[in-house]
Amino acid sequence: MSRLIIVSNRVSVPDNQGAAAAGGLAVALQAALAERGGVWMGWSGKSSGDIEPEPLVLTEDGNITYALTDLTQTDVEEYYQGFANRVLWPICHYRLDLAEYGRKEMASYFRVNRFFAHRLAPLVEPDDIIWVHDYHLIPLAAELRQMGFKNRIGFFLHIPWPPADVLFTMPVHEEIMRGLSSYDLLGFQTKYDLENFAGCLKREGMGVENSPGHFSAHGHNFRGGAYSIGIETAAFAAFARKAAAHSMVRKARQSVEGRDLIIGVDRLDYSKGITQRIDAFERFITNNPAHHRRVTYLQITPKSRSEVPEYEAMQHAVAEQAGRVNGAIGTVDWVPIRYINRSISRPVLAGLYRLAKVGLVTPLRDGMNLVAKEYVAAQDPDDPGVLVLSRFAGAARELKGALLVNPYDVDGTANALARGINMPLEERRERWRGMMDHLLENDVSRWCDTFLTDLRAE
Repeated sequence: MSRLIIVSNRVSVPDNQGAAAAGGLAVALQAALAERGGVWMGWSGKSSGDIEPEPLVLTEDGNITYALTDLTQTDVEEYYQGFANRVLWPICHYRLDLAEYGRKEMASYFRVNRFFAHRLAPLVEPDDIIWVHDYHLIPLAAELRQMGFKNRIGFFLHIPWPPADVLFTMPVHEEIMRGLSSYDLLGFQTKYDLENFAGCLKREGMGVENSPGHFSAHGHNFRGGAYSIGIETAAFAAFARKAAAHSMVRKARQSVEGRDLIIGVDRLDYSKGITQRIDAFERFITNNPAHHRRVTYLQITPKSRSEVPEYEAMQHAVAEQAGRVNGAIGTVDWVPIRYINRSISRPVLAGLYRLAKVGLVTPLRDGMNLVAKEYVAAQDPDDPGVLVLSRFAGAARELKGALLVNPYDVDGTANALARGINMPLEERRERWRGMMDHLLENDVSRWCDTFLTDLRAE
């Protein structure tokens, strides 16, 4: 079998105990690559200042080679903080109002992708399969093609892909589309994302769809498909069962004091709908006085991209909003919202999912959302909780047993919370069973196998 090379912006190198860092992309790729062996290449997360980064640092762990490179401080500011996270991220999440264009940032984005290609090139063997991940590295295949590489190269987008009218507001949308057209296989989270891509391609005559999922553009034939990413379902379920004995989970159970627990877990990001969610929880308590002092809402929100002004401002806004709600409806012996602004270890997180009567996952826009899947996998089959899920998350296309909500509709989300808290046991079991069966069948290994099988197919 040919080797697999994975390229992503960041690389999750295992710690001394062999465990990868928590996080949707990191966990999924660690599980996928560990089965096959090969190379995982990307940015180390470190800056070399103003000097040229040192050569790749290669680390062996089992049958995986981790290849890390530093970036200059200018590259970090312009490629990562600039174009990737202040142009591509907001555009792909339909937030035109937050996209800030700058020519030097755009130029840096393409320059760093060229840099990645040149660093990767010496590691590539003729029969290697290359799998590139996410919006930071869209032009990478085009750079490798220019260098003469004929390898099969696939790309998977973990975030949403917008419709033409949204994408075309970006000054370099043609270059981005040309970059995507250089891959042999494009993977999107949902068929809606794939349809949006096809619409972008055809709108201005950039390419044609010869047959469903088969495209021609910029002199290259390629395929596109929907490959909804999964989690390590069975392993996470076992993880959650064992987590009940964790000391911190036991303390959390005791601190809830018999109250129903609602849990939300998100990176601090404007796409996650956290402020709307807090409003909905307040409305739920206000409209349902019987639940006053009988429910605790735990929101776990690790800091994210604090160096980007929009994220720093949001951090203050969410903390202030949680404080306002606690001051308005809390009592001496009841803090309605517990807001934690740091990371929680996976064992503890799995145990907290299992404790929660309701999982509240309401992004304004999300490619998939693995928190929703982890919450379902963590539940006790005899007494499962209820998933309240945004219809604008990719996971809503799969998790049919969830209560789907419009996160912009505060009253609608509040009503779903009331329904979830009060749902009869038999209905909870029925809804959970269908979702869990789907997640067991469509786990991260199947996601990886399906994509790679299609990528290898000529």
